Amino acid sequence: MITYYDDRSVQVTSAALRVEGRTYPLAELGMVWHRRGGRSWRVLAGRGAIGAALAGPLVAAALGIALALWLHRSPVVTLAIVGASVLVGLGIGPLADVLFEHLDRSYARGSRELEMWARWRGQPVRLLHTGDALRFGQIYRAVQRAMEGQPQNSIGTSGTIARPRSRP
Repeated sequence: MITYYDDRSVQVTSAALRVEGRTYPLAELGMVWHRRGGRSWRVLAGRGAIGAALAGPLVAAALGIALALWLHRSPVVTLAIVGASVLVGLGIGPLADVLFEHLDRSYARGSRELEMWARWRGQPVRLLHTGDALRFGQIYRAVQRAMEGQPQNSIGTSGTIARPRSRP
């Protein structure tokens, strides 16, 4: 028996698919497809908040420089304001790495709910429901690989023509 995917709630082997305690033998699965739900506004708002957190100190630094030039103070005062503004702008450097990592993870997880369905014993059954696009893609590809050895089974997209896909 070959294991294609294994985590705490899903296991895909050459014999069966186990999802949250339920076992579906591959020989009993018919066509497998997936559906995408609507976008999550919560995820999109989180991405916007990260973007604002990245841009805030840079905007503050630019406004400080503009203010220093607009005030027409002595060169020492202008230089002090510009220097402080540049320091504020540079202060985002260490924070930017952390924020970009969160932004990258947000895109890897995706912003939609994803479902994997199959025809099992003649009835459509929802096998998996998740908002994690990366995990869903790994599981879906594992099911594709596992079902390649099953001649009567097929895997398709949203109930249309059964053909393998490289992405969810």
